[in-house]
Amino acid sequence: MQRCIELAQNGAGTVSPNPLVGCVIVYNNTIIGEGWHMKYGEAHAEVNAINSVKQKHLLPEATLYVNLEPCHHFGKTPPCADFIIDNKIKKVVVGIIDPFEKVAGQGIQKLKDAGIEVEVGILEAECKYLNRRFIKYITQQKPYIILKWAQTFNGYIAPDATKISAEEFEIQRHITDRIVQRLVHRWRTKEDAIMVGTNTALFDNPALNAREWTGRNPIRIVLDRTLRLPHDLKLFDKSEPTIVFTSVQKESEHNLTFIQLDFEKNWLNEMLNELYKLKIQSVVIEGGTKLLNAVIANKIWDEAIIFTSPKTINDGIKAPLIYGNKIQQEDIDGVMMNVLLAN
Repeated sequence: MQRCIELAQNGAGTVSPNPLVGCVIVYNNTIIGEGWHMKYGEAHAEVNAINSVKQKHLLPEATLYVNLEPCHHFGKTPPCADFIIDNKIKKVVVGIIDPFEKVAGQGIQKLKDAGIEVEVGILEAECKYLNRRFIKYITQQKPYIILKWAQTFNGYIAPDATKISAEEFEIQRHITDRIVQRLVHRWRTKEDAIMVGTNTALFDNPALNAREWTGRNPIRIVLDRTLRLPHDLKLFDKSEPTIVFTSVQKESEHNLTFIQLDFEKNWLNEMLNELYKLKIQSVVIEGGTKLLNAVIANKIWDEAIIFTSPKTINDGIKAPLIYGNKIQQEDIDGVMMNVLLAN
């Protein structure tokens, strides 16, 4: 099952909004086939694993391991449960039941009805953690929210652009080094979307792409309540799909979608609902402080990744205060990374 989890991670960034799934086929304590779900709309892990087996005559005496319950319904591809039955596999070991209502135990029951022995609940916690984005998206109908920021040793997230020159701001705003930046860009290829607030877009002029790593670029999201951001920002170059949440009604253009929110009401929840409708399963929020603090105060975040640099600045914008369950701490080239999960 651990191998299934490792294989499944290869699909990060290419299978959303589907879950991450890996599959291993074992005969006489030897792996004879393995596979993972590689791309949304294409073959699932079980099909890839079965097809990888060279000696098909061994399948009736083999055990299939998969971290998520095999599907039993027709979607973009035929049911995996049927394929397992057709190949006469004698036993299936499942990590967790699929929470999706069209599966939700029915795939397991179909296997049992066909006379296949099924075992469920192996490495259950690890399998749930692997697909934490998918599980929230399905069960709560909201995207998984990841907060990410870098802060100085003395607790600043950025210099104050109104108090220093543009040249000095450009020098001070780079809190982490290129190694951390490349790591962040690698993560961007694995998430559906990345978001910033108005001031971050205005003063930092970020491209919000994954130019430092090979892979897909996330959908870009920006808050611009009154549409005051200039059109020549990198965000608006239309090179990648970009969503603008605003209070102003505006017609969408190529790769630039304007979505109107009522900022006098619970606009954060309304925004999450809109992102769910767009099948966006995960969002990384990289700033600014007002947006991060609003998300923290409204308790709608799921995970936080915080980089603390040994650098200091004399004055600036204070980093948010956040409390959660620390699940990881790592020194990356002198920068301390802490990963928190919401309580």
